[in-house]
Amino acid sequence: MITITLFVAGSLGWFFSTLAGGGSPLILLPVLGWFFDATVIPPVLTTGMLFGNLQRMGLYWKEIDWPSTWWYMPGAIVGSTLGAFVFAHIQLKWLPLVLGIFLVFSSVSQLFQQNNPFFKIRTWYFMPAGLIYAFLSGLVGSTGPMLNLFYINYGLVKEPMIATKSVHMVAVHVAKLIAYAAFGVLHIPFLGYGLLLGLAAWPGNWLGQKVLERMSIDQFKQVVMLFVSISGLLLIWRERGLVF
Repeated sequence: MITITLFVAGSLGWFFSTLAGGGSPLILLPVLGWFFDATVIPPVLTTGMLFGNLQRMGLYWKEIDWPSTWWYMPGAIVGSTLGAFVFAHIQLKWLPLVLGIFLVFSSVSQLFQQNNPFFKIRTWYFMPAGLIYAFLSGLVGSTGPMLNLFYINYGLVKEPMIATKSVHMVAVHVAKLIAYAAFGVLHIPFLGYGLLLGLAAWPGNWLGQKVLERMSIDQFKQVVMLFVSISGLLLIWRERGLVF
């Protein structure tokens, strides 16, 4: 039952995340929460995200933006290590709530700034962005579409965004797995479930690619903003017990 549920959820998560520029963990996290303890979920999710994004790299290889990638890598490696270290020693239960508020605020602000973003994203900004994203991802397993609007404001949409983001995520997840192992929180018996999520990415990514080809740039941007806002609201709802 666990195997079938995770495979179906994984395929659906990767399919919808292709159309929305990422965010499959927001579908997978609640499902994983039904079966596993919170201390197991980040390494399992990280394993699945690694293999799923490796497949995406292959599908969209020609669309990768390498300049932003070279800037992203150092920050991602440092941030992943720091995040995994904090995860191994401290559980920040309020963090998902803060991330949810951030996602909602970001999507709403983007609606009013579609043609006039708050500031132009330069290539070197990807180093601090990668550090922050990877650090938070190391704490909770994944932060979903947190940087989606960042990529859009840089000028990456549709295939170039999916391609570039997949390379960035591979760097983050490799660094996280190494750090989880070094800090003693990589639960080997559960990694098979992470491999299952990675395998489930194949049909989801393939079907998502076919649908993405038929979407216009404006449609893609609208789906991204809608998904970011919904993701934020879901995170806030899940953590409502911290407020009410």
